[in-house]
Amino acid sequence: MSVPNPYWLRDNCPCTDCRDPRSGQKRFRIGDLPEDLAAVEAAEDATGLTVRWSDGHRSHYPAGWDDHEEPDDRTEHAKRLWQAADFACGLPEADWPAYLADPEERIAVLAAVRRSGFALLRGVPTEPGRVLEVARSFGYVRETNYGALFDVRVEPDAANLAFTDAAIAPHTDNPYRDPVPTLQLLHCLHNEAVGGDSGLVDGFRAADLLRAEDPAAFALLARTPVPFRYRDRTADLSAERPMIGLDPRGAIREVRFNNRSLGTLRGPGGTEPDVFYAAYRAFAAITLRPELQLEFRLGPGDCLVFDNTRLLHARTAFEGASGRRHLQGCYADLDGLSSTLAVLRRNTAALDELEALFEGEGADEYLGEAVTLAEHMRQAGALARAAGAPPALVAAALLHDIGHFRGSGRELMAGSDNRHGETAAARLSRWFPPAVTEPVRLHVEAKRYLCTAEPGYADRLSPASVHTLAVQGGPHTPEQAAAFAAHPFGPDAVAVRRWDEAAKDPAVTAPPFAEFRPLLLELMG
Repeated sequence: MSVPNPYWLRDNCPCTDCRDPRSGQKRFRIGDLPEDLAAVEAAEDATGLTVRWSDGHRSHYPAGWDDHEEPDDRTEHAKRLWQAADFACGLPEADWPAYLADPEERIAVLAAVRRSGFALLRGVPTEPGRVLEVARSFGYVRETNYGALFDVRVEPDAANLAFTDAAIAPHTDNPYRDPVPTLQLLHCLHNEAVGGDSGLVDGFRAADLLRAEDPAAFALLARTPVPFRYRDRTADLSAERPMIGLDPRGAIREVRFNNRSLGTLRGPGGTEPDVFYAAYRAFAAITLRPELQLEFRLGPGDCLVFDNTRLLHARTAFEGASGRRHLQGCYADLDGLSSTLAVLRRNTAALDELEALFEGEGADEYLGEAVTLAEHMRQAGALARAAGAPPALVAAALLHDIGHFRGSGRELMAGSDNRHGETAAARLSRWFPPAVTEPVRLHVEAKRYLCTAEPGYADRLSPASVHTLAVQGGPHTPEQAAAFAAHPFGPDAVAVRRWDEAAKDPAVTAPPFAEFRPLLLELMG
């Protein structure tokens, strides 16, 4: 069979010699590969493609490993372009306590910011500075000349229109920065004023409409760098970028639209001002179309999180004397949010995989005991939780026997040590810290230790456990017991072992795996 370009294929070898299994980073440089690299042998079957290389290396590429192309999730193709009527049934929102407590709720909120450009958190305590806590729940605060935190309220002799009671047209913030802050958060502390409602416009939708209605104007705004500038007593910031930013394939990736910060256009690449301003005015008119403007009122405790490279935000005028209107804001960045979302989704997929094992193979008998393997593990987790164990130890108790899955438990009963503690720890180490994996890895050694260190312990073992003890090496020697006792995770492994031995009661109904998911997901984060 034909093999693709050898350097491309070898550069993407997924084996642990070529890539760190945790980070995915390559362990070699492209220049390390020989000049005459070639595939000596290639075989493809249902599991994927196996290649033996001229330098002796062997690579295996799982089936479908290159079937999908990762799109740029910053572009229009990964977004839901919207108009106001699309939210007639409600805004994407969540309660702050639920968002903090439930990782699945966090996934929904962060995914809404990525796909629709915004989400609203309700019930964030109306204490100064809380908006920073919101930003840090998914990423990092971007500090600017306004500080880590800024107040949006009427100020005397304000240098920025945002700090007045005037209406503000749809715009993106800080277009004069390079790079521009990609996320903005606004947390309402007070809003008793008459007026002062908030508004959002999907800038990508507006640009898409311009492209459909006036392709020449769209193309001009996408290729013409325009100057944006802001200056005050302590800052002088400028950036020159097109109003509509495209990726190399021509997809909309960014909108910078702020009439207040637009500088003086001086011969932009041969574009005549009358042509530019016709396109600029056409785009501005689209952003003001009523059907595109989503209007709502922020109440105390509401925190709006939105994509500042996509959405234009606005505000109606308000009567400053009619009551307080005080928002606090900060900036953050999409890469942090996207990373948090990707990790949450990755971990959720891992929990789905574990739950499928519990519900599938877990229904099998457990080494001759009166409970199934899944019942045994869920009972152990429940016992640890009832004992007030820390979350990592509850997880270790719940997951301690996953090394028996995939049929390996039968090997142990047949007289071959399947080393299921090590197998389980290796599998779990992809997702969990040592506080979970080490007690799992050592729980078999803990049984051997207790048989030596605790008189009468061996007499309480079930017949199946007595049988497996012999296969696993029998009680510790005094030297082995001393070494185990000195291990930093030895006491935790002993605790898991005690719950392991007690978790074999057919009369007990253990909680389902799903009940442990929030705890596990927090540990994975």
